[in-house]
Amino acid sequence: MSEFKNVTVVKKANVYFDGKVTSRTILFVDGSKKTLGVMLPGEYTFNTAAAELMEVLAGDVEVSIGGYAERSLYKGGEAFEVPANSSFTIKVKTVMDYCCSFLA
Repeated sequence: MSEFKNVTVVKKANVYFDGKVTSRTILFVDGSKKTLGVMLPGEYTFNTAAAELMEVLAGDVEVSIGGYAERSLYKGGEAFEVPANSSFTIKVKTVMDYCCSFLA
C-alpha cells in the first residue's frame, strides 16, 4: 500500500536521538496506529511496549532484536517484526524511510 486514506495525522513530530530519527503518527478509524519516519545513518536502540512491524521503505539497515548479538540485514521493500516488551538495535547504513505498524 503506497498511501493511506481517511486517517488523522498528529502534527507534533516524534523526535529521537538529537533529530537523527523523526516520525509522524498516523491514526486510523479502526483505532490502529502507525508511524512514518526517517532515520539518518547511525546506530539506535528502541524499546517496545506493543509488538511492531517495521517496514523498510528505503535504505539499508542491520537489526538485532531483543538484545541478541546476531544481526539481520534488511533493505527497501523488506520488513521485520519486534515482539512486545522487547527492544531492537538498528544500524542504519543509508538513510532509512520507514513505516512502523503497532500490532495488537
